[in-house]
Amino acid sequence: MDVPLLFKALILGVVEGLTEFLPISSTGHLILAGDLLDFNDDRGKLFEIVIQSGAILAVVWEYRARILGVARGLGRERLANRLALNLLIAFLPLAILGLLFKKTIEAHLFQPLPVALAFIAGAAVILWAERREHAIRVPSVDDMSPLDALKLGLAQALALIPGTSRSGATIIGGLLFGLSRRAATEFSFFLAIPTLIAATIYQLYKERALLSADDLGMWMTGFAAAFASAFLCVRWLLRFISSHDFTPFAWYRAAFGIVILITWHQGGVEWTVSP
Repeated sequence: MDVPLLFKALILGVVEGLTEFLPISSTGHLILAGDLLDFNDDRGKLFEIVIQSGAILAVVWEYRARILGVARGLGRERLANRLALNLLIAFLPLAILGLLFKKTIEAHLFQPLPVALAFIAGAAVILWAERREHAIRVPSVDDMSPLDALKLGLAQALALIPGTSRSGATIIGGLLFGLSRRAATEFSFFLAIPTLIAATIYQLYKERALLSADDLGMWMTGFAAAFASAFLCVRWLLRFISSHDFTPFAWYRAAFGIVILITWHQGGVEWTVSP
């Protein structure tokens, strides 16, 4: 048993779980943690893909009753059909644009300067969104229309830019389009399920040559850590937004973007991501 490797898996799993559903981008945090732990090679990148499934399972478990209700009601219940249709509509922009532009984005934007600028620009957007008048037009996920879903899907597609944050783009997009904080946040959670499952399957197939049974213990450790930390994070975020806005995340993003710029300039961290 490689204890140091399992420790790295544990740390990275926690980082993935804590950052996947907050509007702060898991990409930059995993790059930093992977570099500090000397686990940012191709094997480490594959590991980051595998442990996403732990974060996905946390959302599925938290909303298991709702998900089962939708599955049972498909074809028979209006609300179940509406949510399923909205998720499909919202999923398509990222899927289509990802297939069309993924290689170009990987070649040009997975660099420290674009990632840092995305963090800082995201901070500015959050501050602007929170300071404008927020008229709630859609109080709950059940009140969303297909057009609302399309708008949020287009917002989520901005997460193709590394450092943007999938959850952040969806949630803040929801606020700008008239959703309540809870509706925007919950829809972001639901939308993460098909989005991350599709991304995980695609990347696992693409990197299948790196799969090894010898890494099973490492994957299980990271998976469990990502599940536990994501589960706690999802519950905490739902409580947090009941009495707070997203401004603290904006200042955190700005600070993290500055950290990227400083460490990149000084050569302390290898921020470049290999496609």
